[in-house]
Amino acid sequence: MFVESGLLLGFFFPGDSLLFTAGVLAAQPNSFVPVWVLLLTVPVAAILGDQCGYVIGRAAGPAVFERRSAKRLGPDQLARAHAYFDKYGARTVILARFVPVIRTVVPVMAGAADMRYREFALYNIIGGLSWGVAVPVLGYWLGGIEFVRSHIELILIAVVALSVAPLTVNSIRRALRNRSRAGQPTSELDSVQT
Repeated sequence: MFVESGLLLGFFFPGDSLLFTAGVLAAQPNSFVPVWVLLLTVPVAAILGDQCGYVIGRAAGPAVFERRSAKRLGPDQLARAHAYFDKYGARTVILARFVPVIRTVVPVMAGAADMRYREFALYNIIGGLSWGVAVPVLGYWLGGIEFVRSHIELILIAVVALSVAPLTVNSIRRALRNRSRAGQPTSELDSVQT
């Protein structure tokens, strides 16, 4: 949870799937860990991870935006990030916690955009607690149902498939968009010739 939340390298970790699975497994007889351990350690790791991401963004973010080699980043984008976090920062920090990949990027962007630290820390704690408790509790609750216990392997495969589905759909959409753009004429002359 710490690596996924705090280090940009952790964006590919399936945090929701892991938390849900841990909750399901904690509900099984002879579980590997009691659920209360998850409910204490997961939010702490998530909150500390976001704090680390914020510090990274605060320290390295402005330099990244000012580099000439950064094609899509620059002072204009940094100004937009400042305006965005001034207006929507609190809501974004909380809600991003529930969205894979976004939860990895938001703390770094908040730091780079100079979001006030006290505000970030408060909403990071709210988001980390709500996500770090809600997802394992949902898994624990479902793990106590006899049908789930009987078919735990299938349930866990379904959870992983559901976690990967948004990324797959997004990749397919992007590929279709790129293909349709590639098939479009590049100029009026091309459209007259076809």
